[in-house]
Amino acid sequence: MSQSIAITLGDPAGIGPEIIAKAFRDAPALMRGCFVVGDPETVRRAAHWVCEASHPVQSIALMESSRQAVDAPAQCIPVLAIDKLEALVEPGQISAHAGRHAARCVVWAAQAALRGEIAAMVTAPLHKEALAAAGPPFASFPGHTEMLQAEAAAYLGKSVSQVPVRMMLANEELRTVLVSIHMSLRDAIEAVTFDRVLQTLRITHQSLAWVLGRAPRIGVAGLNPHAGEGGIFGREEIEVIAPAMAVARQEGIDASGPWAPDTVFMRARATPVKTGEFDVVVAMYHDQGLIPVKYLGVEKGVNVTLGLPLVRTSPDHGTAFDIAGTGRADASSLLEAIRMARQLAQSG
Repeated sequence: MSQSIAITLGDPAGIGPEIIAKAFRDAPALMRGCFVVGDPETVRRAAHWVCEASHPVQSIALMESSRQAVDAPAQCIPVLAIDKLEALVEPGQISAHAGRHAARCVVWAAQAALRGEIAAMVTAPLHKEALAAAGPPFASFPGHTEMLQAEAAAYLGKSVSQVPVRMMLANEELRTVLVSIHMSLRDAIEAVTFDRVLQTLRITHQSLAWVLGRAPRIGVAGLNPHAGEGGIFGREEIEVIAPAMAVARQEGIDASGPWAPDTVFMRARATPVKTGEFDVVVAMYHDQGLIPVKYLGVEKGVNVTLGLPLVRTSPDHGTAFDIAGTGRADASSLLEAIRMARQLAQSG
């Protein structure tokens, strides 16, 4: 298998191109073997935005295939132009054209990863409104996770429901996996079902056992305050979550809880002076799981899609349209995503 890593451009109007240029500028050793999938002129413009007196503008090395990434010249940004923009898009502006370009880059990288042509893919941020404006088929996907799930299902000849995936957000101190991802809070509560909780536990166990080399210690958050307080504040813990955990434990999965969601993340947090009680927390919905990780530092968080037959990571932030084009965007989370992608690819 190739050892190259594809970095998708993200929305051309967001900070994706800038953090990519900064990553190549600031961490050349880490970026060796990485290449950008997207419009070369957008990357070239971003390289100008992030140049400094001590860091001259980087050249763009146009590639014809992913195999050339490893041999790309030093101090260059290798770019594979699978889809070129007809004109540069304005920073910070929602555009259907930009949404389509970003999505096409993701689809190309996913298909290349599924075919084994690249070791992993790292995705710069999409803008969900631009994606919705992009038209079919991209408008039907709320974000990266669902798009990648559909590509994997098509490649495997399965239905989307037969390729269950989960979002994990991780940094050095905390990991959390979500039962539901991008949906309204009302719908997310309805999504806390026996099958979805059990499926999440299975995916979490299998994925992290692969990374850790042992069974992960999984702490499970309750849905309700105080994990329902014995049914006083809700019965989902008693009627849904605990039964799913019982089946998981029968399968050898080390899952404990359901624990009060306002304290389980603190218990799982690993610090230089304390090992966390859990290797990962399974959270019941998007904000319950992501707020604790992001509070510890967006610049260090990494989004990992579990359950896919490929390695995909992403920075823990959005397109930041408000600062796009200024050169001020922080590339730390992207660099962490690339480090984790390498680790996951090597683990496989």
